Amino acid sequence: MKPELRGTMATELPAKLRVFSLNCWGIRFLSQHCAQRYEMIGELLDKEQHDIALLQEVWSEKDFLFLKGKLSSSHPHTHYFKSGVIGSGLAVFSKHRIQDALLYQYSLNGYPYMLRHGDWFGGKAVGLVIVDVFGLKAHVYVTHLHAEYSRAQDEYLPHRIVQSWELLQFVRHTSCGADLVILGGDLNMHPQDLGNRLLRSHTGLRDCFTETDMFDGCEDGHTLIADNHFTKKQDLIPFEKGIRIDYILIKAASEHFVLKVDVLEAGKLGKRKDLSEFDKDPIVMAIRLGLSISKTAALVGCSRSAEGSQRVNMKCESLSTTKGSVNDKPFPFSDHEALTAELALLRSEDSRQHGWRNAPPVSERMDVTAEARAVVKEGLCQTEALRDKAVRLMCGTLVLLLLALLPCLCHSSFSTAGFLGAVCMGALLSGALLYLLFTTHIKVLKETEDQMLLTSDELQTKLTGCRVSGSSSSDSSPELQPSRPFKREE
Repeated sequence: MKPELRGTMATELPAKLRVFSLNCWGIRFLSQHCAQRYEMIGELLDKEQHDIALLQEVWSEKDFLFLKGKLSSSHPHTHYFKSGVIGSGLAVFSKHRIQDALLYQYSLNGYPYMLRHGDWFGGKAVGLVIVDVFGLKAHVYVTHLHAEYSRAQDEYLPHRIVQSWELLQFVRHTSCGADLVILGGDLNMHPQDLGNRLLRSHTGLRDCFTETDMFDGCEDGHTLIADNHFTKKQDLIPFEKGIRIDYILIKAASEHFVLKVDVLEAGKLGKRKDLSEFDKDPIVMAIRLGLSISKTAALVGCSRSAEGSQRVNMKCESLSTTKGSVNDKPFPFSDHEALTAELALLRSEDSRQHGWRNAPPVSERMDVTAEARAVVKEGLCQTEALRDKAVRLMCGTLVLLLLALLPCLCHSSFSTAGFLGAVCMGALLSGALLYLLFTTHIKVLKETEDQMLLTSDELQTKLTGCRVSGSSSSDSSPELQPSRPFKREE
């Protein structure tokens, strides 16, 4: 029997990958039926056998450990991301081996004094796990952005734009060596909201809902619906039927170079006595872009006789959501609906049949970046005004403190004056803490604006260069330049 070369996608494609995403609404002692719902979620994941499950708002590590134990057979590889005061709430369960993990906590995430919202204590972040999927390196991201509490007066919009910017920068700079890129989570943004457009335009990530061949779920893909038992109807105003704020986004990012290896010269593949098990036909090996053919040939211990290239693409074949109520259960899994995407991994010839989409035109990316910069600038002005108020609070309380201490110095009476002094000291300390908080926020907003300006300048340079060269077609390319052919290493 001939030994098989496993892990080479050249022979295994097409393959299927099932991805699940759910905001679990797991706030202990506050969320309704929390323990029972985690039991239901565990049963669902164990039954459906998804390849990767991306969970948000798993705020308690005890709940994560419960799910980890329940899914030890179906999803043996797990990671729980920890950040903030009560945690990030992000967790990943996988059938495939997790090779590495990384967490980035967003620089802006609300205000600590907004206790009724509580986002600041949650440590909102983006988590990355690198997963070995059928021999390919998949970079899988899970995230949860700041909530939108008022559509009409959204005081957190600049924070969410900064989070979107940091998310896209994190994805761009950590996915360079990836074969597959998958992002799932609660973005707390509508499909055409600015932060969503910013994320997709700069990363090339594609929305599974708009890409799928088959959809089964709530109307318009809504993931927060009025028919859900836990949904607060006032949260949906002015969208009576529901809103879509949970997503699974995908992108294939690799190109594989194929080597034909002459077995007769593959003496280093194993002991020479083992070579008799092979026939004399060529063996096809696939490697990721970034390693030269000669180095790869030396690595596997053979000489190269022919080479070619093959692209791996990813396509969403079907997407489904839960629909509020659950059969034979008294309540839904969460206040959000769950998403399940079935992804197909395709060869280059298959991907051409399904239409490979380039990144948005440079002009479009420039426009959305300029729009985001305007929101960041507005947020900067608002935060500077808040810092000025903190300064006035400190100055006012300092004057009151001095006035309160005067009677003590003159008459040695510490009763009323002492109480007023303590109140003033508390107000002075609060003002100082607010001043530090707003100063930190101002620096983050300025840094984000500077980064956006750099990006805009670079895009403008590319756009100008494209117009000067007279190449209008390259405007749709991510880099506005034709890809250079792979150079053989002699």
